[in-house]
This record gives sequence, structure tokens and C-alpha cells, in this order.
Amino acid sequence: MQNLLISTTAFLVAGAAFAAAAQSAQLPDGAAHNIVLVHGAFVDQTSWKPVADILAKKGFNVTLVENPLTSLEADVDATKQALAKQDGRTVLVGHSWGGVVITQAGEDSKVSALVYVSAFAPDVGESLAALANAGPATEGGRAIHPDKKGDLTIDPKVFPSAVAADLPLKIAESLANSQLPLNHVAFEAPVDIAAWRDKPTFYVISTKDKVIAPEAQKLFATRMKAQTTEVAGSHASLVVHAQEVAAVIEKAALAE
Repeated sequence: MQNLLISTTAFLVAGAAFAAAAQSAQLPDGAAHNIVLVHGAFVDQTSWKPVADILAKKGFNVTLVENPLTSLEADVDATKQALAKQDGRTVLVGHSWGGVVITQAGEDSKVSALVYVSAFAPDVGESLAALANAGPATEGGRAIHPDKKGDLTIDPKVFPSAVAADLPLKIAESLANSQLPLNHVAFEAPVDIAAWRDKPTFYVISTKDKVIAPEAQKLFATRMKAQTTEVAGSHASLVVHAQEVAAVIEKAALAE
């Protein structure tokens, strides 16, 4: 999956990455220099590569967290390990399930701002399962099923249209067939910290998302009093709209 995602994203954002390379690598005074990116369920950390490449070429120190996807505790621990390696102020970013992870892990004193990208954003006591059940039903949500071990994946036949409708079909089908499952215990675990209550918060709403309904994303953003940006993308908007997502993260790096 990793090689496929790298080659896919490189192709889709070749023009965007070239444009970023032409810009100065000198960051503005006062900007957080570190960016930690947390991926969602069913994919790996290379889903962030287009955004990471843009930010790195602008001078940011970018870290991609590799979530084990075995439990909320395990993913939060992986994120905390990444944060422990940062020197100074850090923007913590989560996509999809990664929003749950950064909500819990974002209390770290190094975290200067949070960015949610098409992400779940629970409050204390809420789990991904609770948010999914409370929000509008979606094509992608209905297609999530457990196997005999309790590991969750999206029906491969539904994945292309529900998750990655704006990616080439062959690539979306390949991703569908090489998913990384999320264990059901992670799906059901509530957070006991809501870091967004005490941090500057930003939200990128994907208006064509068929996994997390755009209406639900807007509710999350409103509840958090987040600065919002809309992109006309699917749940995979972090790939197709990497420039817009990176721009929001840059803005978050200047938040105080």
C-alpha cells in the first residue's frame, strides 16, 4: 500500500509540489516550525505525503505518525512519541479517525494548534462509534463491517465511490483491496480529554465526503469554534486538495 500511495499522490500533486518548491523555505517569525500529521483508519501514514511534501519544502519540520490502529490508547501513544521528539511549538493534524487521536493526544504542552481534516472531533466521553451513530448516515459508514477478529474495514466494492471518488478508479480499487483495518476497540473507546477546548483549532470540511457527512463536519467545527475552510473534495481530500489543506496548516502554525 505504501508504494502505491506514494506513487499516486506524487502524480496527483506534482504541479502543486513544484509550485511549493519555488517558494522560500524561510518561515514567518513566530510560526510553529513543527507539524505532526496523524492518519485515519484503513490507510497508512503515506496518505499525508502530498501535504507533507508541500510543507517540508516551505521549511517546516514534518513528522508522519504511523498508527497501529489497534486501539485508541495505542494510536495516542504513537502520536505522543512523535510529539516527544519535537523541539518547540507543534501543530497537530488529524484526518478522519486521526481526529479522535489528536483530540486525546493534543493536550501536550508542545501542541500550539490543532487541525482537523474531514475528521471526527469528539468531546469528553464520546467515541467514534457514538459520533458515527449520531450523525447522518453515509455510504461509507454503512459499508464498515467487522471480520471474525473484530477488525473493521470498508466493503471494497463501496470503498472507491465512498472514500475516494475523486481519485482514479484503478487507484481507489487498489486502495480498497489493501486496507489497514481499525480494531473495534478503537472504534468504541471514548476520549477523556478534549484538547480542542484549550487550543486554537482549525477544520477543513470536505463538502463531497461520503464517509463523514459534511453536515456532521460542520457541527464538529461549530462546536469547537474552529476556523473553517471548505474544499470540494471527497474523504480523500487531503490528497486531491493538498495545497488547500497545507495552507490551513500554515495558518495554524501562526496561531497563538
